[in-house]
Amino acid sequence: MNLAVKKSLFLFLLFLFSLVQVKAQAPAADYFLLVGTYTDTKSEGIYVYRFNPVTNKFTYVSTAKAENPSYLAISPNKKIVYAVNENGDNKGTISSFTFNNKTGALKQVSKQPTNGSHPCYVDVDASGKNVVATNYSSGDFVMYKSSGDGSLTPAVQTIKDEGSGAVADRQEGPHVHSAQFSPDGSFVFVADLGNDRLYKYNFYPESPSEVLTPGAPAFYSLPAGSGPRHFAFHPNRKYCYLLNELSGKLVAYSYAQGELKELQSVASDKTAGENNKGCADIHLTPNGKFLYTTNRVTSNEIVAYKVEVDGKLTEVARYKTGTHPRNFVIDPSGKFLLVANRDSNSIVLYKINQETGKLDDTKVSLTVDKPVCLKMIRTVK
Repeated sequence: MNLAVKKSLFLFLLFLFSLVQVKAQAPAADYFLLVGTYTDTKSEGIYVYRFNPVTNKFTYVSTAKAENPSYLAISPNKKIVYAVNENGDNKGTISSFTFNNKTGALKQVSKQPTNGSHPCYVDVDASGKNVVATNYSSGDFVMYKSSGDGSLTPAVQTIKDEGSGAVADRQEGPHVHSAQFSPDGSFVFVADLGNDRLYKYNFYPESPSEVLTPGAPAFYSLPAGSGPRHFAFHPNRKYCYLLNELSGKLVAYSYAQGELKELQSVASDKTAGENNKGCADIHLTPNGKFLYTTNRVTSNEIVAYKVEVDGKLTEVARYKTGTHPRNFVIDPSGKFLLVANRDSNSIVLYKINQETGKLDDTKVSLTVDKPVCLKMIRTVK
């Protein structure tokens, strides 16, 4: 091999090495952080920020004006955002927005009544064609159909719960707090804080009207005064976890073909007293290794758990956060956790230890008036 060939080969190898280095050093993808708020003071609606996971920096992007968008849901294609407008006196509504995942701009495309009071939760199925919203105060929930551009039809089905619970000032009647499509696409589970039930419905996504029918069993009963609020399915689809607001209990279930079997009950909120807790939100990391819950009222904390191989939970640590940590989100990479503190008007950023699940306070926070719901979407170049 002559000198010229050797030199050319060396330069070619050097070029390949530089390409590998550039790829290895390429910055992590940014995210859009969407913030739902209460608008009875200074907030105007849904705020969008860009988050850089390398610098931990937030940059304001845009605002979509909306009344009390207290809970958000993102379509499977990440191009539609649904928001409940938490108004009382049977004036609850649900709004839909297109979302530009390049610029972070939101544009409202439709609004429909929820046929009830104080809607507080919304979820969308895997097809993006079915949307469910829950009305807390009126104790019912509503199914909608969604078109490709995110436009919502009028409600195709409204189901009202009955019954009450043991805590007189909180369970005088049904209070539907959340509803989720099961990961297998066959059921919808509905948590009713007012009557201590977790309902199960058969889900028929292609049906134009009777989308839901009662499951078997129709519901799972919780101990009196539990107040079921939010729940989460494990990524492996074998487990489900239910957080009870009033009792402070976190219940682990096995899940198979729509059947739930209780595995464990632990205390998320350990505040003294009975049925006076303030459990709020629950999420798992994308890899399913860790689970977190938030507790409000007196504890104002976030709790970390390790998920064992049998689905049971082992407490890892508790962390004081801001005042009234209502909702939180784990970023799509599973490396960061952000908590929305409604009454201290802050969103705080933690880094998740990938081995232990412990949280490292980055000392980075974002000031937003009354933040109550967080969602994250990867940016697209």
